[in-house]
Amino acid sequence: MISSRACVCACLCAASENDLQSRRLKLDYEEITPCLKDVTLVWEKMLSTAGRSKVKFDTEKIHTAVGQGVPRQHRGEIWKFLSEQYLLRQQVPSAKPPNNDTPYKELLKQLTSQQHAILIDLGRTFPAHPYFSAQLGAGQLSLYNLLKAYSLLDTEVGYCQGLSFVAGVLLLHMSEEDAFSMLKFLMFERGLRKQYRPDMIILQIQMYQLSRLLHDYHRELYSHLEQHEIGPSLYAAPWFLTAFASHFPLGFVARVFDMLFLQGSEVIFKVALSLLGSHKPLILQHDNLESIVDFIKSTLPNLGLVQMEKTINQVFEMDISKQLQAYEVEYHVLQDELLDGPSTLSQSQRAAHLEKTNGSLRQQNLDLLEEVQVANARIRCLESRVEGLATSEAVLRLEVSSLQHERAELQHTVARLQALLASHGIPHQPCPSEDARPTDATE
Repeated sequence: MISSRACVCACLCAASENDLQSRRLKLDYEEITPCLKDVTLVWEKMLSTAGRSKVKFDTEKIHTAVGQGVPRQHRGEIWKFLSEQYLLRQQVPSAKPPNNDTPYKELLKQLTSQQHAILIDLGRTFPAHPYFSAQLGAGQLSLYNLLKAYSLLDTEVGYCQGLSFVAGVLLLHMSEEDAFSMLKFLMFERGLRKQYRPDMIILQIQMYQLSRLLHDYHRELYSHLEQHEIGPSLYAAPWFLTAFASHFPLGFVARVFDMLFLQGSEVIFKVALSLLGSHKPLILQHDNLESIVDFIKSTLPNLGLVQMEKTINQVFEMDISKQLQAYEVEYHVLQDELLDGPSTLSQSQRAAHLEKTNGSLRQQNLDLLEEVQVANARIRCLESRVEGLATSEAVLRLEVSSLQHERAELQHTVARLQALLASHGIPHQPCPSEDARPTDATE
């Protein structure tokens, strides 16, 4: 009995140590807003409140706490806490798929038509992070499970490039099942889902809205980009589709997610606007399309942590919700005018209309360029199908290896039980199947 208890304790200690090592591996990134001890205590007090999921905390207190910093070791739990607070205050339930309540483990038992697309993107998602870097390692397999489950839950969206980065950030801070719940929350409650729909119309609207915001807040930068025919589609589409996770340091991305859980998808516009505005002098130094786009896509994400923290602080002070609503309506009006054509107008009205139409056509041209880029990406995906099939084979091999390992463990357990019976003088009675089984030389 004593030896059995000791064995159990040793197993529990080993499991706990493995969990700790895995947690350290996942949280292997540099913070940009180190959380002070007194702020951490505020968070710990809120998180440990009895019946927390049914208690409405003061919104100003929560907003202040997020602004002062989020402790990395509690970040996953804090994101769940922020989702609970949002749902408690939500008056109108959001539209969800009919199978929204299907348990995560049940979804994992099903097959998805998106398997190849997901497998191809596994190695491209945080390839430098130790948790995801190993081919078909624990990180990649968890990511595959999460994306597969979501593709089965939300068949209209299925799987879209960029979604793997959002899922990956969640997995770095919580378990698979919790990450699945939080992915559903961000998609359906916080407005991320609309930009992943197959028609990509919402993404086009978002690019138009960002362009108009630049015109309002940073006119000189807007004019500079317009002069070189650079629209947001050329650089900002990945920002929206991955919530900045594909190009920016994880410490910065984690802060973006803090605000995403607090304020919703509007945060992505705020961060984009703040990043471009704060780096305006450097962008204005470049005088051709290639160098400007290269700076925004490659150099800007790698600037200092101090600048990143300044960007986050600016975002907390911004309110652009009314402009976003107005520009969405404006986009649809422009599209309707393009379809209907101008009616009887004065010369000045016609000139203004043509100016608007010209701007819209330029935007459409950039959107078409983006579609070409998407089409090229799809071509590359098709060319990578063989790679995907090879990956599928590797997954199956991994499953076979796992089953063989499980079989070996069961055989070891049987042997231990037989030895235990023998030590108590109880003769071993072989099972009929055991007698009939041919001798395995390898055993």
